[in-house]
Amino acid sequence: MQRATLVLFGMLAFTVHAAEPATLALVQTIPLPGVKGRFDHFAIDTAGKRLLVAALGNNSVEVVDLAAGKRLRSLAGMSKPTGVLYLPEPNQVIVANGDNGTLQILSGATFKPLQTLSALADADNLRFDSQSKLAWLGYGEGALGAIDVAAGKETGTIKLAAHPESFQLEAAGRRIFVNVPDARQIAVIDRVKREVTGSWPMEKFQANFPMALDEPNGRLLIGCRQPARLVVLDTAGGKPVADLAISGDTDDLFYDSARKRVYLSCGEGFIDTVAQTTPDAYTRVSQMPTAPGARTCCFSSVLDRLYLAVPARGSQKAEIRVYRPR
Repeated sequence: MQRATLVLFGMLAFTVHAAEPATLALVQTIPLPGVKGRFDHFAIDTAGKRLLVAALGNNSVEVVDLAAGKRLRSLAGMSKPTGVLYLPEPNQVIVANGDNGTLQILSGATFKPLQTLSALADADNLRFDSQSKLAWLGYGEGALGAIDVAAGKETGTIKLAAHPESFQLEAAGRRIFVNVPDARQIAVIDRVKREVTGSWPMEKFQANFPMALDEPNGRLLIGCRQPARLVVLDTAGGKPVADLAISGDTDDLFYDSARKRVYLSCGEGFIDTVAQTTPDAYTRVSQMPTAPGARTCCFSSVLDRLYLAVPARGSQKAEIRVYRPR
């Protein structure tokens, strides 16, 4: 009787997923042979159609040729790489290494090391500021560092209450929004004055790791793990305007402005798609099964593709899955 109940439950679950609208179509699978352990964040060279994947557990950065659909290079010798940044000008790759606290600047053509910055403990997420031409790095027990890539040095540090996770920069403004989960807050930074100007509490929904910014609508999209919720805040003052259930263990989320959607990669084994009907109204419209541990992804509006990193677990081999929005 118990076995029959489980079988019925599985059939019902399959039916529910099958009935959901297909918001993403799997169009390609790119093997990463020999890569072990979990993945962290990505960068994309859209002009060169190259995907740069921080293979944290493998101590490597995997370079994928998206046009050919195959791995191009495996850059070994990293030290738990976390964040990756690609700069078209001057064609450079920046890698944050969380274990030895370094920031490596590599040639985008040859991948040879050009410069290494040290003393950046627990180096993590990276973002590029197109206004100042500086890279921003989250690191340490609570710091956001401004990196002059051309000079190969840190030009300033903004102290935070605890280690920063994902953060986003306004394109038309001067603020940086930073997830600080251990402090149960989102820090708001003026990147011109280089100071924290406010903090928004995250008490009800915690473990706020991934973040995306819908700047035209003034909405900050936060992925929380405790409990598993997507939380939407008004960027005018941090007021919560919406929240809804999502799959567990999310580590990346992206806003598709053309389709008014949010994509969340969740380690529970799903990609969730959330529809934005108004800036204050959101509905989960799809929960696509993927693989356990596949919690990091990257969406490119230029290439119109979502890339998901699937780690090697059991019989599942490491690979990149490529999805086309539909």
